[in-house]
Amino acid sequence: MESGYPGMTMDTVAKRAGTNKNAIYRRWPNRAALGVAAYKQLTATTLDLPGTGDLRTDALELLRRANSHLASPLGEILRSLLAELAHEPGRLAQLRDQSGDAGAGPWLTVLDRAIARGQAPAAARHPRVAAVPIDLLRNEFVTRGVPTVPDEVLVDIVDTVYLPLIRGYES
Repeated sequence: MESGYPGMTMDTVAKRAGTNKNAIYRRWPNRAALGVAAYKQLTATTLDLPGTGDLRTDALELLRRANSHLASPLGEILRSLLAELAHEPGRLAQLRDQSGDAGAGPWLTVLDRAIARGQAPAAARHPRVAAVPIDLLRNEFVTRGVPTVPDEVLVDIVDTVYLPLIRGYES
């Protein structure tokens, strides 16, 4: 948290832990592995999902929360780790599964609730479909290099892409 992932070194971690680098390397084979473990520790909280009874409202709230997280110092660490791990698919998947924006899991839950209420067709229940908003949000951060994504973009993601995609599964 003090220096972000780019400033984290095995030397400084060892010094702060009161041990030597060899002890650190016995547990984590490289800086990226240590970074993923540290990020997991920093974000170990239960995600409270919105439950307004409306798919659009829940999707916007979840996307706004993810935007806030990605714009925070923890989000900056996450973005740095994602860039660093591009060449390590296994560790990248591990990071995605535990990230503070929580990947497809919460989106599937929100979509499941909408399906149960009759607001979305069951055929739309697919992890890639459910996670479209968070994937587009991450894309905004990566391709535009913005510190936060404006709310009108979040609304556009939900109204112009996500909801029409969901509705497109209706027969």
